[in-house]
Amino acid sequence: MSSSLREVKIFSGSAHQKFAEDICINLGIPLSASKLFRFSDGEIGVSIEESVRGADVYVIQPTCEPANEHLVELLIIIDALKRASAYRINLVMPYFGYARQDRKTRSREPITAKLIANLLEKAGADRVISVDLHAGQIQGFFDIPVDHLAASALLASYFKQTLSDEIAKGLVTVVSPDIGGVVRARKFAEQLGNAELAIVDKRRSHEVANVCEVMELIGNIEGRTTILVDDIIDTAGTMVQAAEALMQRGATSVYACCTHPVLSGPAIDRLRDSKIKEVVVTDTIPLHSAKQIDKITVLSIAPLFAEALRRIHSEHSVSILFR
Repeated sequence: MSSSLREVKIFSGSAHQKFAEDICINLGIPLSASKLFRFSDGEIGVSIEESVRGADVYVIQPTCEPANEHLVELLIIIDALKRASAYRINLVMPYFGYARQDRKTRSREPITAKLIANLLEKAGADRVISVDLHAGQIQGFFDIPVDHLAASALLASYFKQTLSDEIAKGLVTVVSPDIGGVVRARKFAEQLGNAELAIVDKRRSHEVANVCEVMELIGNIEGRTTILVDDIIDTAGTMVQAAEALMQRGATSVYACCTHPVLSGPAIDRLRDSKIKEVVVTDTIPLHSAKQIDKITVLSIAPLFAEALRRIHSEHSVSILFR
């Protein structure tokens, strides 16, 4: 039996149920029934409320804050589905947590991205669908298929409309907030119509996490509209410092965009008080009411995931979505 003839079941964890509902709306199928509960000591319990025997199952769960809770919840859901004889368990992880430690940068450090990949596979996952992993090599940490989507086309399309006049006049520069994001920024610049590229040379502290210092700027930004591009905005320290550096060096305005709005700790206050005019993000992570400020614009990436799921189930190419 081909997978296109198998029944599709979509389940959601507690991390981002609205995202799961949006995918189901785009696919025209209902969200399958499950129940999450707690034992009195805080342990997570899961009950799958309908048959999944022989079904092609998709579990939607970003491992966002609280990351540990949502990760354990996901592992338990996978185990429940595996023991219920699901034919294939596909993980839809819009945000893949624990991805920032993807290599050893100094002695006695863990590689947590590989650890999480091992845990998901051992639990019984057959496929992972995610978007803008923190590092592309994380795909290789899995021994199962990984469909790695990109949000750059969605974000670029928004700026093409918002900054159409500046783009037409050739007055837009895309800025990478660090050396590691140059490839991402270059691709984004191409999608805007070959906009110019600039790079912030950032030195990160090895003693304290989430602390960095802007060192130098490479590229022409004087008198230009600038767009800072990154995959994650966590505490927003990098973005805010980069924006200040750009304005000090003559940029007329600074926009920022990212795929995953982690926005932890002082991030919201920093962005609110910063020189950044607008922050454009996707909905891979739910933004609670306290984080919904006027400067932040959220774009839905659920239709892209829905199309990916449709193509995976019907055994059609997913690579067209990368373009």
